[in-house]
Amino acid sequence: MIDFHTHMFPEKIAAKTLRFLSERCKTVPFTDGTPGGLAASAEEAGLECSVVLPVVTNPEQFDSINRFAGQHREGRILSFGGIHPENEDYKKKLLYLKDHGFLGIKLHPDYQDTFFNDIRYKRIISYASELDMIVSVHAGFDPGYPDCVHCTPDMAAEVLDDVRPPKLVLAHMGGFLRWDEVEQKLVGKNVWFDTAVVFGQIPDEQFLRICRNHGTDRILFATDSPWSGQKESLSYFLKMDLTEAEKAQILAENAKKLLTL
Repeated sequence: MIDFHTHMFPEKIAAKTLRFLSERCKTVPFTDGTPGGLAASAEEAGLECSVVLPVVTNPEQFDSINRFAGQHREGRILSFGGIHPENEDYKKKLLYLKDHGFLGIKLHPDYQDTFFNDIRYKRIISYASELDMIVSVHAGFDPGYPDCVHCTPDMAAEVLDDVRPPKLVLAHMGGFLRWDEVEQKLVGKNVWFDTAVVFGQIPDEQFLRICRNHGTDRILFATDSPWSGQKESLSYFLKMDLTEAEKAQILAENAKKLLTL
C-alpha cells in the first residue's frame, strides 16, 4: 500500500515548521514532521511507501530543499523534488532533478503565490512531461490561504487542455472543497486525483461517485501526513463501499503504475 501525498522536514526545523503551519491552518499534526516520524507512522499503518511532496516556497530554496529530498528516495520514504515558478532556467533545474533520480515534482500554487494557469507553470509542466516526470499539485482551497484559491478546477482544466500532461496529479480529489466543480470540469479527463485529507470532508457518496465516474484506475490513496493520520485515513478508506479490486487499485496498483515500480 502506498501513500501518494505526505510531507516531512529536516529535524532541526520540523518542530518550528509544524508550529507555524498548525497555527496558520488551525490544525493539529499527526506526526512530529520528521523523516523518522513519517516512517514510524507508515509502519504502524502497514504502508509500504510514503511519497513525500516538498514545497519550494521561494526560488532560493531550490537547492536546500532538493538536497534534503535527495536523501530520501528509497525504502518507506520516496521523495519527489520541488521547483518554484520563479526559478530561472527551469529546464536546467528540471533536468537536474531528473538526472538525480527524482520521479516527480510538487507544485503548490498557494504557497508559491501563483495561479495554476500561469504560463510559468504550463512551461514547467510541459517540460517535466517531456522528461516523463510526475507532477503533483495542490488543488482547491488551502486553509493557510483562505482568501484566494490559486488552483481552481477551471484553471486545472485549462492546463490539461493546453499542455496535456500524461502524469498530472491533482491533490485533494481534484480540488479541496470544490468537488461540485471537479465533477463538472475535471471528471473523465486524463488526470489523476489523490485522496489527501478528503475523508470526513467530502460526502462519502460524492467521493464514490467521483471514483466511479472518473475511474478508480485514476485515484491514488493519499493522506497529506502529518495533516491527517495515515492509520486513521486507511481505516476510513477501507470502510468505503468499493470492491476489493477497486480498493487494490487505489491503494497500490495505480501508484505503482504511475511510479513504474
